[in-house]
Amino acid sequence: MCRASALCLLAALAITPAWSAPRQAMGTKVGEVTADSAIVWCRLTQSPRPSGETDVQGPAVLGHEGAVRVEYYPVGDPLATRTTPWARVAADGDYVHQFRLTGLAPATLYRVVVDSRGPDGVRGEAVTASFRTAPPPTEPARVVFTVVTGQQFQHQDSPDGFRAYGSMRALGPSFFVHTGDIVYYDKPGPMATSVDLARHHWHRTYSLPSLVRFHRRIPSYFIKDDHDTYADDCWPGMTREDMGEMSFEAGLEIFREQVPMGDSTYRTVRWGKDLQVWLVEGRDFRSPNPAPDGPDKTIWGGAQLHWLKKTMAQSDATFKVLISPTPIVGPDRESKRDNHSNPNFSHEGDHIRHWLRANVPEAVVVCGDRHWQYASVHPETGLREFSCGPISDVHAGGFGGFVEGWHRYFNLTGGFLSVTVERVAGRPVMTFRHHDVMGRPLNTAVVQGDLGS
Repeated sequence: MCRASALCLLAALAITPAWSAPRQAMGTKVGEVTADSAIVWCRLTQSPRPSGETDVQGPAVLGHEGAVRVEYYPVGDPLATRTTPWARVAADGDYVHQFRLTGLAPATLYRVVVDSRGPDGVRGEAVTASFRTAPPPTEPARVVFTVVTGQQFQHQDSPDGFRAYGSMRALGPSFFVHTGDIVYYDKPGPMATSVDLARHHWHRTYSLPSLVRFHRRIPSYFIKDDHDTYADDCWPGMTREDMGEMSFEAGLEIFREQVPMGDSTYRTVRWGKDLQVWLVEGRDFRSPNPAPDGPDKTIWGGAQLHWLKKTMAQSDATFKVLISPTPIVGPDRESKRDNHSNPNFSHEGDHIRHWLRANVPEAVVVCGDRHWQYASVHPETGLREFSCGPISDVHAGGFGGFVEGWHRYFNLTGGFLSVTVERVAGRPVMTFRHHDVMGRPLNTAVVQGDLGS
């Protein structure tokens, strides 16, 4: 593969497979897990690992036409194996398919085998994975999940990708949340000036060995933000000359193609009696950032905000965690104009913060986007927010330091956030921990649930 030219990279991506046995260099991702369902994502490739020279552009991960199917069964009960029909994959869908598994048992460990074959029927590589379904909403259960953001390909900190993935996997989380900025379309090396180059950003990142290993064992939920939609601080209809043929609208489609995703990019999921999480959409419905602030200016849109209020008010979970791609509390840099903690979205931001504290006082916000870790409390409403910080140290920076009256913790470092929900002496407890890239705890905050929950 040519080393410097995006045109040469595009030529490599267009190569026709030279053999009929497909491989799966990107492994598989299991996502959107509930107590009775899950989605299995897979993509067929020409070789078992990325091919070509590795440079700032990353090696090519060329797709392969063929078919895929999934076999799955509860661990320890292979006689209960179920098998999906074969599904064809081709270039028009980036050789990707997503299988929705339904009728699963709650709190059950499943084994998955993603099988493949070429267009001529020759069997290809099979990939295995495992995941545990969510416990039912009537049962208290220990649940651990981890959260990351800021995953720029050029900012890897390990020969196999990102150290934090191994550190998170060592915790044995029940699930994982990526809050966005998963890839960076608008960063050189190459700029994603076309759909093919945008897909290349996903291919090179999700063929990194540390990510392949992680996603074969840990189920995930993905949220997109600006850099994995189109460009920095983007909104619907925005254009940038340096983005070439790539568009905001194409970014929406590519995101749903490249990660396990159900019918809506905003959704809520229950994990046992004590935990419910909400994952919100921050790009699809937003007003342009420069528009005058006021009651008609929005990030979430009216339908999503109505859904959030309704589902939160209906929930009887002990702990309610709102996971947002961008801050709701902050504080943020004075120069920023893109999120609910910034002045130009203060009308909707104030409304959300006050509504949460008045109607769901136990709600806690977890956010991504910012390149620093923090725990903060909104001075006026008391709403709590935990920012996971970027996934690698080299991506950290951009903020001056601890802000009195807001921060309870602040650190310019990479790593991740973990959240543990459990019963201690019969009482529900939720523990937030900021970790460095090696998994070492840097900050701990404990939230007590009501007795009798």
